[in-house]
Amino acid sequence: MSRFFAASESESESESSEGEDIPVVKPVAGKVAQAFTFSDDEEDTKRVVRSAKDKRYEEIRNIIKQLKNHKKIKDMSNVLSDFEDLGRAYDKAKKVVEKEGIPRFYLRALVELEDFVSECWEDREARKQLSKNNAKSLTTLRQKLKKYNRDFEQGISDYRENPDQDEEEEGSDDEERDSDEEEEDDDDDKDENDTQMIADFIKKPPPSKPNVSKFLKDGDEDSGDESDWGDESDESSELSSDDEKYGGNLALKFLKKTTEQEKAKKDAKKKEVKERKQTKKVDKAQDEDEGEWEQVKGGAPMIAEKPKMFGKDVEINHKVVCMKLIEIVAARGKKGTDRNEQINMLIELNSIASENNLGPAMEAKIMFNIAAALFDYNPNIATCMRAEMWERCIEFVLELLNLLITNKEISVGEDITEESEQLEVAPYLVRGCILTVVERMDEEFTKMLQGCDAHSTEYVERLRDEKKVCDIIDRLVVYLEGRSSNEELCRAYLKKIQHLYYKYEPVSPEGQKNSEEVMETLCRFIHTKDQTDRIRTNAILCQIYHHAIHDRWYQARDLMMMSHLQDTIHHSDVPLQILYNRAMVQLGLCAFRQGMIKDAHHCLVDIQSGGRAKELLAQGLLLQRQHERTPEQEKIEKRRQMPYHMHINLELLECVYLVSAMLMEIPYMAAHEFDARRRMISKNFHHVMRVSERNPLVGPPESMREHIVAASKAMKVGDWKACRDYAINEKMNKKVWDLFQNTAETCEMIVSKIQEESLRTYLFTYSSVYDSLSMDNMAEMFELPKATVHSIISKMIINEELMASLDEPTQTVVMHRTEPTRLQSLALQLAEKVATLVENNERIMEQKMGSFFTYQKQGGAGGYQQYGRGDRNQNREGGRQGYQGNRGGQGGYQGNRDRQQNRGQRRDQRQY
Repeated sequence: MSRFFAASESESESESSEGEDIPVVKPVAGKVAQAFTFSDDEEDTKRVVRSAKDKRYEEIRNIIKQLKNHKKIKDMSNVLSDFEDLGRAYDKAKKVVEKEGIPRFYLRALVELEDFVSECWEDREARKQLSKNNAKSLTTLRQKLKKYNRDFEQGISDYRENPDQDEEEEGSDDEERDSDEEEEDDDDDKDENDTQMIADFIKKPPPSKPNVSKFLKDGDEDSGDESDWGDESDESSELSSDDEKYGGNLALKFLKKTTEQEKAKKDAKKKEVKERKQTKKVDKAQDEDEGEWEQVKGGAPMIAEKPKMFGKDVEINHKVVCMKLIEIVAARGKKGTDRNEQINMLIELNSIASENNLGPAMEAKIMFNIAAALFDYNPNIATCMRAEMWERCIEFVLELLNLLITNKEISVGEDITEESEQLEVAPYLVRGCILTVVERMDEEFTKMLQGCDAHSTEYVERLRDEKKVCDIIDRLVVYLEGRSSNEELCRAYLKKIQHLYYKYEPVSPEGQKNSEEVMETLCRFIHTKDQTDRIRTNAILCQIYHHAIHDRWYQARDLMMMSHLQDTIHHSDVPLQILYNRAMVQLGLCAFRQGMIKDAHHCLVDIQSGGRAKELLAQGLLLQRQHERTPEQEKIEKRRQMPYHMHINLELLECVYLVSAMLMEIPYMAAHEFDARRRMISKNFHHVMRVSERNPLVGPPESMREHIVAASKAMKVGDWKACRDYAINEKMNKKVWDLFQNTAETCEMIVSKIQEESLRTYLFTYSSVYDSLSMDNMAEMFELPKATVHSIISKMIINEELMASLDEPTQTVVMHRTEPTRLQSLALQLAEKVATLVENNERIMEQKMGSFFTYQKQGGAGGYQQYGRGDRNQNREGGRQGYQGNRGGQGGYQGNRDRQQNRGQRRDQRQY
């Protein structure tokens, strides 16, 4: 009987036996299979119970794995998002961390990420090539990581001190994994045992089934259906192919099978876990015995032998070395050339030449090529050398220069061709130019300073090399004197001047020339011998700068006026214009220190008026509103920037300019308060004052500009003490005045100028109030010597700025009271504006009437035209004369401004 038929029969029997007491019928083997069938999910999936710690730590580990993958491809935006996810996952695991402590692998991830970000940030070239999104993500990641790591400072520092503990923990993790694997193997064994027990249970023969035919309703005996259910021989003959295959145990089809191969694999796995444990114990013991191990990158080190320069039997002579040199240099600039290897080969060739005593000329020739290879190591001209290459460059240039100085029989020059070189016998001739090598080295030094962060220790370390560079230039000058042309000497002298002109020397060392004498000697030679205007102009501007910083005002001013550079500088190149701007700024600062306020203002007005002082002095780039710079233009501009140690303080520059403008502008504003045609001396100063007046609430000054504005307002009302306190105080001293070399003298000069200009402003403002003023009271009020007060008032009277006279017996100033009142001043302004309007209208009418009369061709019409025009001109002239007479009769104020020579006539006009 088939199992399907048996099932249907059992259903029919169950239906027929409803409501009757039927004995329990045990199923056959075919039906037992249904009770033990398992789904595929139950076979494959194995539920594992894990703790909260394992769940949280696994989530963090998965994010760290993604983070490492994104770091490998430098996908900064995804690295940033992974870092944020890592922080959120750590916050979820806070409860676990409070119990267990910060996990070691989390600190390692933070340390590795911090190192990765700092490495990417320091690589400027790679940063420039990043996309806009990645560059922005890198900046954000750097800021967020720096802020986030503050909470883990102690843990990160401990990890950096002892990162080996992490490896030990990794070993313990591996042991845990091994134990987990063993547990899994034990579980598998248990599963196998359970399966075997189930199979044994199923293989037991089922009990005999009773005959149920007697329960049938018809009671007839059917021989075909009365077979015994417990007869195994009958069932085996009626089983299907599956029953035959599984021997009647259909449950075996759905149970987990274990073959001999799988058992062998599991045994091998167990063996591997045990071996791993043993090897780790052995390695740990060896580490304790042998100490530290050296980490080898990329597997076992390959000992590669360097290619030999020459064969064993080759005779080393000049010809062979020259051919090898040409062979090495021929690879220069090619795509697949290793520049570092090329430098090493040239150095090795130089050592071979010196070992074989091929002479100093051969060494000089090879060293010229080594210097060229060092300069070509960096293919990008806009970027600087690496620090180690720069140090090698200085060493080789100095060695080459010493070689040429000690061996005077060597002659070098660019005009010597390779065919005419003499390397074997003295006098030697070598193609090359040591001056060009030193100039290139100096350019590289400037680029090194430009490429460093000005506020870092790296900049200070690079700046220490300037002493070496100056020594090399001095030795170059000694070498070139007496053996080179005037043109090369001028170039060498200019290099020495460029490293000397901006340095302040308070006292010259004993037994040496001071910097003024050295500059004078070098510049005089260039003025007389140089054939190019550029070197001479450079030398003049450097000398002006040097005079100015040493407070030699008259020498610097005379040199600037005699050179007429202000007329021709606009046709010069950009670096020369930058040097001119720097010289003018120092000239203005020098004039200010000497008390020449007007001269200081005239020198600084062109730099400060446009608000582009930073860009004009090549101390930084400003954003341009009209158009943006192209990347190429930006590179060129950055190449022109001055190194930080040569900068001029921009806040000091602006403060000096505003103080100079204040001392000139405030008295002028007081003297021409009601003048409609008053001109502005300093537009920038007026702009600063207007911005301050617009503020609804003015508090105590904080910035430098606010201090100068407050001082200007105090000077307007003649309060010189408040003006002094605002201009010179502790805060202003720290920001500005302490930057001068003679701070005390400069501050005394500023106070005296404030006193004098405050006195002038007071006289202009309040002269209409007084009939007379006592000079003793004025001297006491402004704390000035009486002679100074007398001098100031006398100058004002002579220049007709003050309408007064001095009474010598009483030492008083008698006011003439001829200044117009406010109403009179406004009336004069109205009269001037009306007169201007009338003149403009008449001019327009003349143009219109003139065009009308030109159409009249008759003589009568022409006569009428002449007659009418003459009449009109006559009337207009008479009216104008009458108007001018009326203006003269209104008061003597306007007559005083005309500065006529006859004083008596002006006095009569005022009286009239």
